[in-house]
Amino acid sequence: MITRRVKIQLALFAVIALVAAGFMVFGYMQAPAMLNIGYYKVAVELPRTGGLYERANVTYRGSEVGRVDAVRLTDTGVEAVLSLRSDVPIPSNLNAEVHSANAVGEQYIALVPEDRMSAPLENGDVIPVARTAVQPDINDLLGATNRGLQAIPQGNLRTTVDEAYVAVGGLGPELQRFVKGSTALAIDARNDIDGLTALIDHSQPVLDSQSQTSSAVQAWAGHLADITRQLQTQDESVRGVLQTGAAAADEARALFQQLQPTLPIVLANLVSIAEVGVNYRSDLEQLLVVLPQATAAMQAVLVPNRNTIQDYRGVFLSFNLNLNLPPPCTTGYLPAQQRRSAVFEDYPERPPGVLYCRIPQDSTNNVRGVRNTPCETRPGKRAPTAALCESDENYVPLNDGYNWKGDPNATLSGEGVPDLGPAPEPPVAPPLPIAGAEYDPATGTYIGPDGEVRRQADLAASAPAQRTWQDMVVPPTGN
Repeated sequence: MITRRVKIQLALFAVIALVAAGFMVFGYMQAPAMLNIGYYKVAVELPRTGGLYERANVTYRGSEVGRVDAVRLTDTGVEAVLSLRSDVPIPSNLNAEVHSANAVGEQYIALVPEDRMSAPLENGDVIPVARTAVQPDINDLLGATNRGLQAIPQGNLRTTVDEAYVAVGGLGPELQRFVKGSTALAIDARNDIDGLTALIDHSQPVLDSQSQTSSAVQAWAGHLADITRQLQTQDESVRGVLQTGAAAADEARALFQQLQPTLPIVLANLVSIAEVGVNYRSDLEQLLVVLPQATAAMQAVLVPNRNTIQDYRGVFLSFNLNLNLPPPCTTGYLPAQQRRSAVFEDYPERPPGVLYCRIPQDSTNNVRGVRNTPCETRPGKRAPTAALCESDENYVPLNDGYNWKGDPNATLSGEGVPDLGPAPEPPVAPPLPIAGAEYDPATGTYIGPDGEVRRQADLAASAPAQRTWQDMVVPPTGN
């Protein structure tokens, strides 16, 4: 009779045996891989085995993704059949390389992708021999090393070994830390293999930019060498700056502490001034260009009186009025019949349009007129308005002389002269306006304020030299 306790023990033993058998079958023997469950086959063409054997590992980016099912000879070399996991997508654009895990062998195949955008490998794909690499045979390497050591004289080899012992003797702990650090670095690099691979894949644009800017890098290195050479030449001065720099910095710090209550206000005001300077940068540049010339011209005015009796008087000024010399510019303004008399004291609305003297810019008349205003953002260009300054059009005069010619806005738009009607009568009869005009001494003709040509007979050269008191009473003859 089997007791209940024995039955429980047998049941537990059976469960443990089944778990152990399952672990051995699925974990160690990898039965699914043997039955191709969850795996697919890929063939790799190799020029030689390189020590590769069946059941060798297959890695992708440092992680195991399959096994080598078979290694067999072909007419052109060796073919290795890989059994790869289906749950790991592997790009088809890759290289297959045979490596050794250690110095004594244990080869494996490493799949190295060229990019991650290609289609994944599928069952039955073949990696050609042109995309494979096999490491040199360890026997050939050891033989070459042995021949190299035999070629070295024994005395020199003994000296090399002794010097190496002297160089690294007693550095065991340091070398151990170096090896541990290198191992930790390799482990971390393996954990971050995706990031490192992406960095290597995307490093080409950076390297290309460095190659394209090689001339600039060389120039920068040359400038740095010049600066270093200057520092070496001025070594004493640099040392003096470093020695006295701390004291100067302390003095500057003390000054800022003394100015602390008012310094922020000053800096804020300087910021406002800086904004104004930025907006009027072109004007400031023009001022800096013109100021030396203007100073030289002012000094030239004083040269004629230097070291003379009039030197103490300074510059001579003339207050001659020279009325109507030259005559006023009327081109570009309203016609004479639409102008208001200066005796009016009311303030009507300003006439529409832009009114200014529209004669050529190089005319000797009204040289400081608005037509010669320098443009803010167009150095060398002059225009009367900001819109004309910003446009690609140039200033076009309306008249080459001084006489009136049309309304500026109507002329540019192709319309006729606007009829604003006669000028309003003043509320109180004003006195006759007094104005100056240039006349012809030969004929006595002149242009009146209304634009009409008139003639004053007694101003002509043919007027009688003697005049009586009756002539002063009788109105002069004229047109």
